[in-house]
Amino acid sequence: MILAALARPALTALVLVSVYFVVPLDQVTGLSDVLFLVGGGVVVLLVGGWQVHRILAAEYPAVQAIEALISVVSLHLVLFATVYLRMSVVAPDDFSESLSRIDAIYFCLTVFATVGFGDISAESEAARAVVSVQMVANLVFFAVGIRVLAAAVQRSEER
Repeated sequence: MILAALARPALTALVLVSVYFVVPLDQVTGLSDVLFLVGGGVVVLLVGGWQVHRILAAEYPAVQAIEALISVVSLHLVLFATVYLRMSVVAPDDFSESLSRIDAIYFCLTVFATVGFGDISAESEAARAVVSVQMVANLVFFAVGIRVLAAAVQRSEER
């Protein structure tokens, strides 16, 4: 059961990362990164809400909560990595170096993990604004997201 709960979100993460590497993001024109970020944020919230609903209906809510957390965080990270990559393509001076797909994921993960090695940094106001949005969203995940998942598990177990 636990393996299945880990396999589903791992597969979801694999599909998201695969799409990230396959879709020609550097050739997309007319894509507004702000609209993409806002739309992606709405998708993350909708997926999170759907996952809470699944926890409430689950036979094993704690296992479903682990699946939900992995799925939502994967979506969150791929969303920000995509935005960083697009920003680097449109304005290479937004970051201390031009970002490849791997660089964008790496930078996104260092921001998410609050490591901040300093090898890649946001140089423009726009890039700093997006990084700030990711930092706030990360805090929301850690504080509010985990609390909502825990409350959903507790409520489901009480029933």
